[in-house]
Amino acid sequence: MTHSLTLDAAWDLSVRVLETAGFSPAHAAAISRTIWAGQRDECHSHGLYRLLVCTHTLKTGKVSPDAEPVVSDAGPGLVRVDAKGAYSLLAYETGRPVLIAKAKTVGLAALAINHCYHFSALWPEVEAIAEAGLVAMAMTPSHAWVAPHGGTKGVFGTNPLAFAWPRPEGNPFVFDFATSAAARGEIELHRRAGKPIPEGWGLDRNGNPTTEAEAAMQGAMLTFGGHKGSALSAMIELMAGPLIGDFLSLESMAFDGDTGATPYHGELILAFDPKVFMGPDHVVHSARAEALFDAILGQGARLPSQRRYEARARSLASGRVTIPRKLYDDLIALLDPASPSSPF
Repeated sequence: MTHSLTLDAAWDLSVRVLETAGFSPAHAAAISRTIWAGQRDECHSHGLYRLLVCTHTLKTGKVSPDAEPVVSDAGPGLVRVDAKGAYSLLAYETGRPVLIAKAKTVGLAALAINHCYHFSALWPEVEAIAEAGLVAMAMTPSHAWVAPHGGTKGVFGTNPLAFAWPRPEGNPFVFDFATSAAARGEIELHRRAGKPIPEGWGLDRNGNPTTEAEAAMQGAMLTFGGHKGSALSAMIELMAGPLIGDFLSLESMAFDGDTGATPYHGELILAFDPKVFMGPDHVVHSARAEALFDAILGQGARLPSQRRYEARARSLASGRVTIPRKLYDDLIALLDPASPSSPF
């Protein structure tokens, strides 16, 4: 069974759940912006479902509901934002204008977010930077849920990598994928629905391949592409961990102390100004990039995020999103029983 909400109702539900749980209006709005975008684009593992994760983490006493991010100008091409133990979204929104300004001045700049809890998809972040005309990359570790290639015990996080390239017309070229075979949230959605997971997603506690979602969550997830995904995952651990002075996924897991909270670590975001890199011939080189996209599409292949953009168009046209009825009921249950009857 499913439940349909208007886009406005989905936004209101997200903000109300977060504020009822105790998040400040600023944090509730920043978190809701990325959750709403995920639901709008039918990224169900990073949409309204994530409200359950956010509120659970707050109940564990781990995440700060109201810490104000602190921005530090660390150099011509580097800005740091200390999230002060809060979720990463408000820290990102606070640091993004500084990152963009630095990139447009020197050509390449980095945003290092430290001491944050992170649950969200990365594509909204790089897409927002691309909308400013910049090329963007983002990466982050998580908890040590993922075994290295050839291993059976978690060392890596799901360790997503996202990239965005601005285009002269239409949506930017964007990809965002976990270096694990699937996002943790995808396995959790399979568990909630009582569905088996595909082969190659996980191992059970004994290191044996499994198609049971619960067994994989209790055991270890696998990287995509064998040793290639494993190497990329290790790179992200280093770049978004020690390089910016923050936690590895193993350290995040130890810090959690079996509370089941959102991972606590850092995030690295890079922004490149193509006009600075390409120089006076930037129009010519941008056209060459468009020729690459045309060559892909011209043979019937898809660009990354094309399905997501199509889902976005459907949602905006209908003004509605759909979620499982059980999830809707679980979210309504998070609202204060003393509050007026839900209008959703």
